Amino acid sequence: MVTVHGIVKVQRAYYYCGRCHQSFLPYDDALGLVDEISPGLMPLVCLAGTLLPFADASQDVLKRFAGVRLSASTVLRSTEAAGERLRAQQKEGRMVQPTQAEPKWTAARAAEQPVAYVGLDAFSVPMQGVQASKAEHRMLYTALLYTPKKEHTRYLVDFDLDTLADQVRSQARALGITQVSDLIAVTDGGNGLEEALQRHLAEDLTAILDWYHAAEHLCDFAKVWHARDEEARSQWQHEAKGILYEQGGEALLGYLRAIALPSRASAEVREELRKLIGFFENNRHRTDYPTYREKGWDIGSGPTEAGCKIIGERLKGSGMRWVEDGAATVAALRALYVSGGNLWDGFWSQPHRAAA
Repeated sequence: MVTVHGIVKVQRAYYYCGRCHQSFLPYDDALGLVDEISPGLMPLVCLAGTLLPFADASQDVLKRFAGVRLSASTVLRSTEAAGERLRAQQKEGRMVQPTQAEPKWTAARAAEQPVAYVGLDAFSVPMQGVQASKAEHRMLYTALLYTPKKEHTRYLVDFDLDTLADQVRSQARALGITQVSDLIAVTDGGNGLEEALQRHLAEDLTAILDWYHAAEHLCDFAKVWHARDEEARSQWQHEAKGILYEQGGEALLGYLRAIALPSRASAEVREELRKLIGFFENNRHRTDYPTYREKGWDIGSGPTEAGCKIIGERLKGSGMRWVEDGAATVAALRALYVSGGNLWDGFWSQPHRAAA
């Protein structure tokens, strides 16, 4: 090891086996080098690959900020390897611990207030088929746990819904949340979301239907019923949403069932009304908005939708297409990073290699 003009150059023995055609650099293991990248540099390489396309990370960011020249393929391999290590750890139920305590998870709270909210949603990821051909998009599920005042958040992602819901349970336990009554789920009512949380957390998990999603269903019906009368459409929307907000889903169901469509109403209008009533019948157990507001609970899934957007930005860039493992590993690192710097640093500070 020599120092030239303040730059440390490492010289180490290189071995090549003529029989098996494998090369070895034993000292790399002692130094913790991977692809000739040091343990101190690796977090920065993976962070660049987590935030930006691999080519931009290697050709611009790392070169500009660290004076390091790496190929895009090296950044890709490093980022995906770190993401796979993170995913394997999460699937085992071993959640990353932050480098600094986050006391708000266990702070005293007012009566009937949850320790945390649970959000669960999904967004589409462009996929790559055989020989780089286009393939159908796949839904990547995103879950989060967040404190009522949004001081702390944990994001988790996976293509498999049940795998993700199980990780939510492990994450809640790691945060010291042991009672399901301390959690409230807020989702948009997507197929299987609430059921997955109930399977892996508890059947009696308190769940709330996102208010804006519920209101959107009313607006969609109004557009069909009063397609040519904007004033009537606006008036009906205002009245229906007022009932839902002030009186809750049960009162709204009574209002919808009492609608007497004129004989000239089209089959489409009648079918949309039937589906609207069915939607609120299926969600009556989580549309008691007056009670939720009285208790000061969240009724919107904005944090979850924002999480999907922030994580999805890395996977849905112009021209991007992914294989499943690549998307899952990069998304896992992205979710870790947006969960906070303390958690990102916690991942890299935890032991994962034998000391030299």
